[in-house]
Amino acid sequence: MKKILLILLLASSCKKMDGYNEVVSTDMTKPGVVTNVNVVNFNGGAYITYTLPNSSNILYVQAEYKINDKTSRQTKSSYYSDSITVSGFAASKDYEVILHTVSRAQVVSDPVTVMVHPDTPPYLLARPTVTMQQDFGGVSISALNKTKANLGIITIAPDQTKKYQIVSQNYTNEDTITYSLHGYDTIPQQFGVYVTDQWGNISDTLFSTITPAFEAQMDKSLFRNYPLGTDAKTGFGWVIENLWNNTAASPGYHTEQPIQPLVWPAVITFDMGKAARLSRYTIWDRGIDGSGNWLWQAGAPQTWVLWGREDTPVDETMPDADHLPPLGGSTPKGWINLGFFTVPDKPSGLPNPQYTNADLVFWNNGFSYNFSLSLPKVRYIRFECVSNMAQTNTFFNLTELTFWGDPR
Repeated sequence: MKKILLILLLASSCKKMDGYNEVVSTDMTKPGVVTNVNVVNFNGGAYITYTLPNSSNILYVQAEYKINDKTSRQTKSSYYSDSITVSGFAASKDYEVILHTVSRAQVVSDPVTVMVHPDTPPYLLARPTVTMQQDFGGVSISALNKTKANLGIITIAPDQTKKYQIVSQNYTNEDTITYSLHGYDTIPQQFGVYVTDQWGNISDTLFSTITPAFEAQMDKSLFRNYPLGTDAKTGFGWVIENLWNNTAASPGYHTEQPIQPLVWPAVITFDMGKAARLSRYTIWDRGIDGSGNWLWQAGAPQTWVLWGREDTPVDETMPDADHLPPLGGSTPKGWINLGFFTVPDKPSGLPNPQYTNADLVFWNNGFSYNFSLSLPKVRYIRFECVSNMAQTNTFFNLTELTFWGDPR
């Protein structure tokens, strides 16, 4: 008997709860309708509040509505709620929403028709903010997403048959959207950009003809170490030359751990061998190797500054993050601020050392950043680590750096 009771208790404790009353009723009575209906519109949708009929036999409230000329949606709200949210509407206009209560025996009430008038949907709010500008080897695209909705910024371009094809799909809920497309010749190229949302609504397309600026990968065979007096010392035999050996595998570059004597932020300096207007770069960090998992951990730089100059380098103690000159501005001894950068977050959001396969792919692909078009030519680079992922700020490491630009 005790074993039987234990089995019953375990079965009860493992029972899935779906948020609705359990469907066990054999009462086929038609349920009453919702009353005191009120609508509050928002961008692309509406909140509908109501009073439920006085019956414990109600399982849920169901809303049925069309969001555009093609797509119908159905939304349910638990008996324990007095509201339902309808969303995904394609425009700011009147839409009919039909509300039903549904009993535990799946009997549907008479309909109650409600009119909603959503405010401008987020994808249409974003579309007028889309801009396209010339970039190195392509086009720079930006947009604003004030509501932080889930949007897709879709770029199209004509193929060899002059038929437009999708060349980029950028999905995000960030409020400020900026990205670039590269790999195009320095001839006029037509691009189109439209905005879509998670329900398949699509804006009109912005077209623009862009002439990409010249871009080539910097020749790593010309790169050389150029140590200055304030540079961090090398540790573990992970020399700076590993940063341009065309592999992101370990070993890369590693400072002493800890740097002795500790000077932070820590810097290293090298010569690209040729001056260029830099367009972008990719940084790779230590990933998973024979000694462990280093994803978003340990000595990987979390924030850093790149400095550059075309003339012969002069050593100086570089300013920390709170005392940087403006972008393109110089230190007292001539180092130009090329940008302050931050490592992107782990896509899964899992705590370290946990990670998903998507996290690993994201990390192993390296992180790419654009330089401002307004920056002057530089030949010598200083990498200044402002903080590391371990937050110890006593050492840093990375495995590869690749730069693109116009060295002509």
